[in-house]
This record gives sequence, structure tokens and C-alpha cells, in this order.
Amino acid sequence: MTELSPSRERALLLTLMALQFTAIVDFMIMMPLSAQLMAQFHIQPAQFGLLVSSYSLAAAVSALLASALADRYDRKHALLATYAGLLVATVGCALAPGYLSLLLARVVAGLFGGVLGAVTLAIVGDVIPPQRRGHAMGIVMLAFSLAAIAGVPLGLIIANHFSWRTPFGVLAAACALILLLAWRLVPNVRGHLGQPHTSLLASYRELLSVPNHWWGFLTSALIMFAGFMVIPYIAPTMVSNAGLSQAELPYIYLIGGAVTLISRPWIARLTDRYRHADVLSWTVFASFVPILLVTQSLPYGLVWQLAVSALFFIFVSGRFIPCSALVTASCLPQTRGRVMAFNSAMQNLGSGLAALLAGAIMVKGPAGQLLHYDWVGYLSCAVGLIAVWAARRVKAVS
Repeated sequence: MTELSPSRERALLLTLMALQFTAIVDFMIMMPLSAQLMAQFHIQPAQFGLLVSSYSLAAAVSALLASALADRYDRKHALLATYAGLLVATVGCALAPGYLSLLLARVVAGLFGGVLGAVTLAIVGDVIPPQRRGHAMGIVMLAFSLAAIAGVPLGLIIANHFSWRTPFGVLAAACALILLLAWRLVPNVRGHLGQPHTSLLASYRELLSVPNHWWGFLTSALIMFAGFMVIPYIAPTMVSNAGLSQAELPYIYLIGGAVTLISRPWIARLTDRYRHADVLSWTVFASFVPILLVTQSLPYGLVWQLAVSALFFIFVSGRFIPCSALVTASCLPQTRGRVMAFNSAMQNLGSGLAALLAGAIMVKGPAGQLLHYDWVGYLSCAVGLIAVWAARRVKAVS
């Protein structure tokens, strides 16, 4: 394990958080822009679901390939290469002239974004000792909160004043600066090198021959599936069903992200203190309340929607902290890069299929409202229960 001084460790975690921040904004900004994109391109929920799922499904494919190759290279080099690819794809989104070109740009973004998250988590697993790993995961995953507080609301405000393309252009400029920062501050991570190289199929066979990996992958995929049945359609249903305006949408993400600044470190501490599967179970059960409330699309005012959304952000996003720690601990260090890459593939496959399924379930009503969102909520909770069952079969080995 690479040992870092406290100051270097802090700098590393903050840099990784910045990388994740831009990657998460790149992915998340599509969802609150849904109402604008559906109107701009005259598309149905299923076609918008394809825009969301194209990123995730492409990320699943690239992560599957990376799962056999991730442990052959210096993690720093892998991180910089994938982030540079994401930067190019983000520029492509800003310049896309229509629906099909935007869809293609999202595919390219997914190809690199899917690997980026896995490499980031592998670096945390390799560099941070087990007794501080949950805390470190919490710091890196604060990127989600910051993306919701600053990235997504700012992107929406920019889009409302200019166009839906502009947030991608601003994001690309930020990515260029952070790429230089990562090149200087992320250390070389080579402790996993030196093991014999295996073929793609042999690598998969090695990973999947361990039942513990299977349970970890299944848990992670189900958690993502349950969440992303609901998440992509929050913004359009709040506008079309609950009656919020486009100008009010940024507050949903601002308040939701702000409360997770408090809740995520708390959940991270619980993850370090208690069994990962127990913390995951508690957060999953608690998440059922906001999931059901959000998907009912109750036509109440902004204050009600903010309160429900805050609970949604706390518990639905909070599930990813113990889930990530659970999977990270399920494997030995020499296979962690491949395990995290394969796990990223399963997560992206789960989220992509979830967005497609939810988009297929929902339809536009005669008044423009999105129907059957409540069905999506019930199914999300059912999948969450299966994830809890799977998590209790994962054993910590490192």
C-alpha cells in the first residue's frame, strides 16, 4: 500500500473529489435539463431515457473491458487518460447540433466516465488504510453533494439564461483545469503491478470464480437500478406533474445537495463503525419514504417539494457510501482494480437498464403530464429489498 503524509493524503482526496465532481455534473446535468431537451427535440420519455441510459450502457461496456486491464497500468496514468477522454466528450456535447449527435456524444462520455469512477475508487482502496477508508470514501463522494449544490443548479441557471449547450462548454473548461491539477497532485500508484497478465476471458473467469465478488456486484447493480428508476425523471415530473417552474428546479438540487454535506459524513462514520451491510440496510429502508413521496408527484408547493427532495438526497444518495465500502472490502488488493472496474460496469448496466425501463413504463398524458411514475416508485422499493438480501451475503476480506 502506498503511504502518504496526512497533507498529501488530503490533497489526493480533494483532487479525486474534484475529478468526481465534474464527472458527476457531466452525468447529472442531463436529468434536470430533461424538460428543455424533450421540448427542444420533441421527444417522448422513452427517448429521453435513451439519452440517460446511453451514457450508462456505454460506461458498462468500457468498464467490462477495463476490468481485465485495470490492474496492468499505473492507476495515475489510467486516471488521466480516462479523464482526458471525458473532457473531449463533454466538448462534443456542447457542440452537438441535434438529438442523434448528442446521443453519440453521450455514448463517448460514458465510455470514459464509466472507467473513471472505478479507477478513482481503486486509488482510494490502494492508498487509504482500511480503518480510514469509509471516511475517505465519504470525502470523495462529497462530490455528489457539491455537484448538486453548485454544479447542477449553476448549470440550470446558465441553461435558462443561454441554452442547454452552454453548461457543457463551461464544464469542459473546468475539466481542463482539473486535469492539470490531477497531473501534479495524484501520486503514481504501482503497488498492484507485477502480477502475471491474463487474457480478457481468463481475467473474467478469475473474478467471477469468487462467489463473494458475485454478491458484491449484484448488490451494487441492484442499488443503482433501484435509484435510477426514479432519479432521471424527478425534474420533468416536478415540472409537468407537481407544477414547479423551470426557475424553481435549481432549488431542488441546491437544498438536496446542501443537506448531504451533513448526512454523507455521518453515514460515512457509521460505515466505519458498523458492518457495511447493516448500514446499507438502514439507508435502503429509510429511502423508501422519499422514493414513494417523490413518485406520487403530489401537487404541493415548493416548500413541500424541497423537504421531500432533501430526504431523497440524504437516503438515496447515502446508500452508495456503504455499498461502495462493501464492494471495496469484498476483494483482495491485487484484484481490486479489476473488481472495481467490473463493479462499475454492473452499476452502469443497472442504472442504464433502469432508466430505459422507467421510460418505457411512463407515458405523456393529454395535458403533458407524465403518467405511471408511481408504478416506478413501487418497483424501485421492491428492488431495494432484494439488494438488502444480497448485501448480507458479502464478506469483508480486506
